[in-house]
Amino acid sequence: MHTGLVHTLDFDRNGKTLGHLSIPFSIDRSPYFQIKVPICSIRNGEGPSLLLMAGNHGDEYEGELSLAKLIRRLEPQRMKGRVTILPMANAPAVMAARRCSPLDGGNLNRAFPGDPSGTPTSRLASFLEAELFSCHEVVFDIHSGGTSMEHLPTALVERNADPERHQRGVDLMRRLGMPFGFIADNGQASPTSMGAARRAGAIGVSGEFGGGGTATVDSMALTARALDRLMMALGVIEAPVLAPDAETASPTRLLALSRHSQGLYATRRGWFEPAVRLGDSVSAGQVAGWYHDLERLELAEEALHFAESGIVLSRRLHTMCEAGDCLMQVAEPVEG
Repeated sequence: MHTGLVHTLDFDRNGKTLGHLSIPFSIDRSPYFQIKVPICSIRNGEGPSLLLMAGNHGDEYEGELSLAKLIRRLEPQRMKGRVTILPMANAPAVMAARRCSPLDGGNLNRAFPGDPSGTPTSRLASFLEAELFSCHEVVFDIHSGGTSMEHLPTALVERNADPERHQRGVDLMRRLGMPFGFIADNGQASPTSMGAARRAGAIGVSGEFGGGGTATVDSMALTARALDRLMMALGVIEAPVLAPDAETASPTRLLALSRHSQGLYATRRGWFEPAVRLGDSVSAGQVAGWYHDLERLELAEEALHFAESGIVLSRRLHTMCEAGDCLMQVAEPVEG
């Protein structure tokens, strides 16, 4: 009773059922405490099986709010198959408005395949990969830039060594209706949810839907449209549930992010002033911004330059930086 993860959900039961994944974790104020991760199962007979999750990082809100809406709005009679919804997968991080869990410091999206007798985050990762992802055909994990990052709205899949399954993932990524999409090369041992989905035999699809630790009209509209389009592409629903009046999406433009040289990193403490905007096309050698040292005001700001050409994919929102902070990323457009 002190390790592992328990729940009482019957994923083969028709109808809508709400419950919790419960992870025992003794703390000072409560020796038999359980971390409660909300989960919802909606099923109507045989059909596609889809797992939707958000709150992998606690400060990324578009997915959390959209999946909470979906739990309330999606009724079994309006769908077929099974949809399992985790609106706040890393629940302690969500409640603390932090990227990682305050209970064990766990970054869920770096914890897979996990350990069933490890820390709470590791136990949750183990259950998701070994038991939950494996009983779904598609896993859709919704992200955004979080509190510290502004991110170009971008769909994502990780490369699959199986050409047929890889193409299936790319096709579903395009069906989301996002303006951009890219394929990550994180390897078979990837510690992410997408790596876990692949190892579990599911098709993994993800994306970055906003940033800044907030939800906007535009980012929520993109998220709602993507959820509706994915469910319709899989045959779960016939008509939109979250965004019935959504505009028609333009074709997704593919990008590639596969080299460390596509990122711009701080090498010391300082304050970064950007020179370009998210989505700008930039060239190798172009000024990316200026690095200020407010502790040595007699020194001129230092110009920082891009090492590669491409489209600005993300930028750090916090002006103060430490060595190792990623300031910007530039993605390479992929033709065809």
